[in-house]
Amino acid sequence: MRVVYSPRELQNLLKEEKGSIGFVPTMGALHLGHRTLIEASKKENEITVVSIFVNPTQFLEGEDLDAYPRKEDADKKVCELSGVDYLFYPTVEAIYGKDEVHLNAPNVRGYIMEGTSRPGHFSGVLTVVNKLLNIVQPTHAYFGKKDAQQLMLIETMVENLFMDVSIVPMNTVREKDGLAMSSRNVYLNEKERVEALNIIKSLREATQMIMEGERDVAKIKQEMFKTLTPLAVEYITIVSRTFEPIDKVILGNTVILVEALSGTTRLLDNIWV
Repeated sequence: MRVVYSPRELQNLLKEEKGSIGFVPTMGALHLGHRTLIEASKKENEITVVSIFVNPTQFLEGEDLDAYPRKEDADKKVCELSGVDYLFYPTVEAIYGKDEVHLNAPNVRGYIMEGTSRPGHFSGVLTVVNKLLNIVQPTHAYFGKKDAQQLMLIETMVENLFMDVSIVPMNTVREKDGLAMSSRNVYLNEKERVEALNIIKSLREATQMIMEGERDVAKIKQEMFKTLTPLAVEYITIVSRTFEPIDKVILGNTVILVEALSGTTRLLDNIWV
C-alpha cells in the first residue's frame, strides 16, 4: 500500500495504472462499514483508492469538527490489511485554497431533512466529493446508503455535471444489536447507546406496518414518533427514492429516514422499502 499526501502526486501515479479504479472516500475512524465498501471495490476493480479527509466545509459553526474521531495509525492498518493500493491522506491546505470555488447544493433537496438543521452542510459535502472525484478519476465510487440524502445528492451532482464515474450504493452495515455503524457511535455512553436502538426499532416497526398493508405515510410516522421516545427527533421523513414527498408508500420506491439525537450525538438511519 502506498500512502500519498499530495493531490497532484496521486493524479500522476494513477495515470500510470492500467485497468479500473475503485474509490472509497471516508473521513477516517474506519469501521466494518468502510471495510465493506473497500471489499466491494477490490472485488470489482483492479486498483482501489481510499481517501481519509475530515472535511471542514461540511461542519457548521459549533459542530464537532475538532472532536471528530481521528485514528490515523489504526486507519492505515485497516487499509493495509484490507489490501488497499493507495491511501490518500491530504491536509486541509492541500484540498482548499484561500479563494475557493464552491458548489451549492440544490435549493430544495439540499435544504430539507438534514439540510434544514444544517444549512450549507451539503454544499460542503458536494464541494469536497467533487474535488476528490476529480483527483482520483475513478471508474466506480462507493458510498453507504446510511447517508441516503448525501448519496442522492452525490448521484445528482454526478448526473448534472456529466461526470464520468459510476456511483455504487452499498447497504448499511449494522452492529449486532442493529445500530447502524457510524464513526460517531463512540460518543454514546451506555444509556444513550440503549436509547439509540429505538431508531432501528422504529424503522423495523414501520416496515412491519407496510408489510401488513399500511400505506398511509402520516399513520406510519405517528407510530414511529411513539417508538423513538425519549430521543430528540430532528425529523422522520418518508419520500420516494428521488426524495420527492409522498402521501402513500410505494413498494420498491420509498425511503424512510430518521435523524435523532441520543444525548448530544446526531444519528441517522433509514430503510429502503
